[in-house]
Amino acid sequence: MSTTVDTKVPAVPARPAAEQAPAQSKGYWQGVGARLSRDPVAMVCAGLLTLLLAAVVFAPLLPLADPFTGSMISRLKPIGTEGHILGTDELGRDMLARLIYGGRLTLMLGLLPVIFAFLIGTFLGVLAGYVGGWLNTVIMRTVDVFFAFPSILLAIAISGALGAGIVNSLVSLTIVFIPPITRVAESVTASVRSLEYVDAARISGARALTVVRVHVLGNVMSPIFVYATSLTSVSMILAAGLSFLGLGVKPPQPEWGLMLNTLRTAIYIDPVLAALPGAMIFLTSLCLNLLSDGLRSAMNIKD
Repeated sequence: MSTTVDTKVPAVPARPAAEQAPAQSKGYWQGVGARLSRDPVAMVCAGLLTLLLAAVVFAPLLPLADPFTGSMISRLKPIGTEGHILGTDELGRDMLARLIYGGRLTLMLGLLPVIFAFLIGTFLGVLAGYVGGWLNTVIMRTVDVFFAFPSILLAIAISGALGAGIVNSLVSLTIVFIPPITRVAESVTASVRSLEYVDAARISGARALTVVRVHVLGNVMSPIFVYATSLTSVSMILAAGLSFLGLGVKPPQPEWGLMLNTLRTAIYIDPVLAALPGAMIFLTSLCLNLLSDGLRSAMNIKD
């Protein structure tokens, strides 16, 4: 008695079209975001900076005391005083309110000069790196003149010549940060200019502006942007230093560097209270540096 074995292979059900299609590769910035989200230190710093930014932006909506109203009876109240969680300053003004409102000017003076310097320095650096020749010599030798002075001394000299004030601080800090960004932009542009695809685009008849916009900028913006983000904390510290020296924000405006200056006389009475603005400067600049390092690692595809 013979038995027959069914050798038919069962039909495999057809997969849905969505499963058959190969998965789309992530874009560059999506990959950067995914790698950055796996960095716990960068994420913690980003969260703290987001909270600080939200607090300073929505400060008028928060239940805070008037940062300009003080009372000599309530001056230098310690931390934990009823109605003043972080105490009061030398004029009896609420420290929590002044720290939050002071963060507005401090962060603004940390971000705006870097943004302006990024735009101007990138333009000058790409122009010098792509055109080359005598234009490169003129731009880069002018940049070298500014490199002869330390950044803090250059900022003090320019602010001293222009005078104290928020606008003058913005101008002086922007001038300080243009040379280093220009040098980075010129360096990466000069290395990209000699690549084969740029030569091919040039030989095909594309105009110089088109070549720079399509083929050069996309490859040089990442290192320039990463370097510019690392200057944000430096800009904030320099702005606070100018205000501490009386060359930046003028009283009675709340600003962390200016607050550190006005509270220096109270360091023997309540050192913790006097150190609060300095602690805010330190923690914010530390978070900015760590976030910049995380962004640099995330944008480095080799890693």
